[in-house]
Amino acid sequence: MGEVITFTSGKGGVGKTTTTANVGVGLSLLDKKVVLVDTDIGLRNLDVVMGLENRILYNLVDVLTGKCRLKQALIRDKRYPNLSMIPSSCSNECKDSLNSKQMTILIEELRQEFDYILIDSPAGIDAGFRLATIGADRIIVVTTPQIAAIHDADCVLQLLKRQKAENLNLLVNCFRRQMVREGNMLDLPDICELLETELIGVILEDEEVIISQNHGEPVIGTRSMASGCYQNIVRRLVGEEIPIPDYTRRGKLFSKVFWGNSSRKLV
Repeated sequence: MGEVITFTSGKGGVGKTTTTANVGVGLSLLDKKVVLVDTDIGLRNLDVVMGLENRILYNLVDVLTGKCRLKQALIRDKRYPNLSMIPSSCSNECKDSLNSKQMTILIEELRQEFDYILIDSPAGIDAGFRLATIGADRIIVVTTPQIAAIHDADCVLQLLKRQKAENLNLLVNCFRRQMVREGNMLDLPDICELLETELIGVILEDEEVIISQNHGEPVIGTRSMASGCYQNIVRRLVGEEIPIPDYTRRGKLFSKVFWGNSSRKLV
């Protein structure tokens, strides 16, 4: 049975889709069968980030409403044999007609075929958010170190905790070491204290991410800082105990360690 991981956020533009794509590629390179599911109906971007926008025939809405079979909507990535994707719809006309039962059926079908089902959630906490978090085994909230993004991430986390969601993780994107050293950006311990959620990884700000996006190519696997950060997150997801570096001090480890699939909390 496959594991369902949802990437979500309170604020748009924090790197949720890019993270979904790169983590998915990383898992597939570990010989895991992976499917990426874009649930951002009306504002799909996952296919663009993956460079697969020209191969779309059917989309998630078509599958959920019975207009096509699952296999007709699945796009196999020729660059990564273990990776597939279900794109979202660029129209939100049918958005309100979708329900949790349809999504639950789809998720259970995907669990039978794939090791990992990665769901790219829309930003915010509307109906799309609820659709994306149905049946998730793990929910990763993506934020940047900006105060507005952290505030919105906190709102999402509080909602998920009220809903008794389990296995909540935090991912900090676009972390700028120099700004932290200068006192102009929150450091990781400050963010973790504010959000009270287990940290699964940090992505350093890296212009290679923008370049890769513009070319429809994941950055993971390249010789870049961001690639190494994504690879560490992937290794933690498959159960390896990988310490999170203290990126503001050379050669030091951040005091919080992610313990893979263990129930042990950070100390």
